Amino acid sequence: MTDSPEPRGFRSGFVALIGRPNVGKSTLLNKIIGAKVTITASVPHTTRTRVRAVLDRPDAQVVFLDTPGIHKPKTALGTRLNATASHTVSDVDLCVLMVEANTLIGSGDHFIAHRLPAGTIVAINKTDKASRSQVLEHLAEAASALGIADAEYFPISARTGDGVPELVEHLVSRLPQGPRYFPPGTVSDVPEAFFVAELVREQLIRHAEEELPHSIACRVTEWEWPRIRCEIIVERESQKGIVIGRGGAVLKATGIAVREQLQPGAYLELFVKVEKSWQRRPELIERLGY
Repeated sequence: MTDSPEPRGFRSGFVALIGRPNVGKSTLLNKIIGAKVTITASVPHTTRTRVRAVLDRPDAQVVFLDTPGIHKPKTALGTRLNATASHTVSDVDLCVLMVEANTLIGSGDHFIAHRLPAGTIVAINKTDKASRSQVLEHLAEAASALGIADAEYFPISARTGDGVPELVEHLVSRLPQGPRYFPPGTVSDVPEAFFVAELVREQLIRHAEEELPHSIACRVTEWEWPRIRCEIIVERESQKGIVIGRGGAVLKATGIAVREQLQPGAYLELFVKVEKSWQRRPELIERLGY
């Protein structure tokens, strides 16, 4: 919390983005903040930790919490991700439940909705992938099916930004008057080393084969600027070759893509390590920061 006095009527608070895996929570967060504060990919469970990002305005400061997608867990990692998302609900001023405009409301949406408080905001995302009539039908379906008391509904496209300003203005209007929690200009509280490791994982998800993403974890083990050493962890020896790629192609493409997002002069070293069944080992999940 900052010590400087805020103007009269200044609003502030915490808003959680909640939903099934791959509904667009991270894409929406990046669009709202206007900067890349969390990684995105077209696979479930890309977000593994609770990411806090800050929208700082002259009249308000909104701290958004991007959470892992809630799902039926099959590993210790899945259980941890669900717990992270669920615990966030009780720590915030407002919740935004995200569902998709181009798919039916499913059991996963119901499961999450029944655990959210009255007054939750429902964002119907991916309107760019549905017709106007489909969006209207989906709004009506969500209102009757989700059963959240006093919910308000906003059709949006996190990808194009359609409807996002209206959603943000509504969220600000719902927040209480209060102080800034972060200094002006702050966009995220994610440590830089952790964010670099996430950038590596994002690019590996995009360059490696489809069966691999859930088995990748990354962590920065050395940081002596401009040299950064990042360890890529997989579960089996057979996955090591997929991450490296033929002739080192995947690792090389990953390194190039990540360096383009870092400050000029960064020297990024990538190493691959096997930790058998790491997703089922709570002590290792803890050590990796999940």
